[in-house]
Amino acid sequence: MDEDNAAPLEGAIRVDEKQLRGHIDEAVRSSVEETLNALLDAEAERICGAQRYERSADRVDTRAGHYERKLQTKAGEVQLRVPKLRNLPFETAIIERYRRREASVEEALVEMYLAGVSVRRVEDITEALWGTRVSSGTVSRLNQKIYRHIESWRNRTIEGEFPYVYLDGVILKRSWAGEVKNVSVLVAIGVGADGYRQILGVAEGQKEDLEGWRGFLRHLKDRGLKDPRLIISDACRGLVEAANEVFPETDWQRCVVHFYRNVFSQVPNSKVAEVARMLKAIHAQEDRASAEAKTKEVVTKLRTMKLPKAAELVEINAHETMTYYSFPGNHWRQLRTNNPLERIIREIRRRTRVVGAFPDGHSALMLVAARLRHIASTKWGRRRYMAMDSLLNPFREEVAA
Repeated sequence: MDEDNAAPLEGAIRVDEKQLRGHIDEAVRSSVEETLNALLDAEAERICGAQRYERSADRVDTRAGHYERKLQTKAGEVQLRVPKLRNLPFETAIIERYRRREASVEEALVEMYLAGVSVRRVEDITEALWGTRVSSGTVSRLNQKIYRHIESWRNRTIEGEFPYVYLDGVILKRSWAGEVKNVSVLVAIGVGADGYRQILGVAEGQKEDLEGWRGFLRHLKDRGLKDPRLIISDACRGLVEAANEVFPETDWQRCVVHFYRNVFSQVPNSKVAEVARMLKAIHAQEDRASAEAKTKEVVTKLRTMKLPKAAELVEINAHETMTYYSFPGNHWRQLRTNNPLERIIREIRRRTRVVGAFPDGHSALMLVAARLRHIASTKWGRRRYMAMDSLLNPFREEVAA
């Protein structure tokens, strides 16, 4: 046979093989569907005590039609005709297995979504695993089911004492009347008297201003948060003012890393490394008095380096970064910065990046809250973060002495 005639013949054979496989698959699927429906009918007859339309003294119930339900099998999707009885409940192992499978699939979809998998990727994964492509609408519907649990978790009572509280916010994008606007989600985590971390709260704030932070902190207080001993955050003035108003007895620690960045904004790139070493020397001192003395040296050197704006920032604001010196020395490293919450914020940004712009602020809040709830259930919340024994002692008098 010449090559010109061989190519069309091979193509025809491949088409025939594909059609044959399709016919075989359909035959298998039809056989599975027929068998399962026969089993359901037999199960209904067993429960009723008689066959359909049979007159028998042993009959205990009668059929009342059926309803249809789809079931995914290895042979493909089949259509079940599930019998309905007039009086007795119709229960079968086939349906129970379906319900268990349906629940496990839903749990897997939600877990994938909350773990950071995009909706499009969820669709691809479900098609590869189960042979059925789950739509974005299905994922959205499943998420609505768990949002009720998230709201309950978000508004739960705060029990116990939390000496240390970290505050921060994340700016996300939302679509609003055809335009993309910013929406803030405010987050609080706390270290309890037992040394373990908890997500204390998450709420929507139109922007990180005084009113937004005031409402958020009141939300925490109304749910049971007692006055912390220390709040750690950046120098957002709305936050600081709100904290002073809602928790007037609480000290405030300005995040050292954010403070450094503020100073670096007034320093040329060629001198950032040198200035960084100078600033770190302030917070490497053994006590606050030494740190304040070192601050004066740094201010003098910055002026010598012709960096007057950086010197002014350090001179005026450095004291806000030294509050941690009044607390136990074994806590200083964790209290100097807002890093414990910054890491979580980075994770939130990674997860929300696949969404882009949210349709509204509530959907943004729900996704962030869901992710925080997921984080809280991991080893993050099960690992002791601080040894708090030293905090329970009257250390303030010892430091003052």
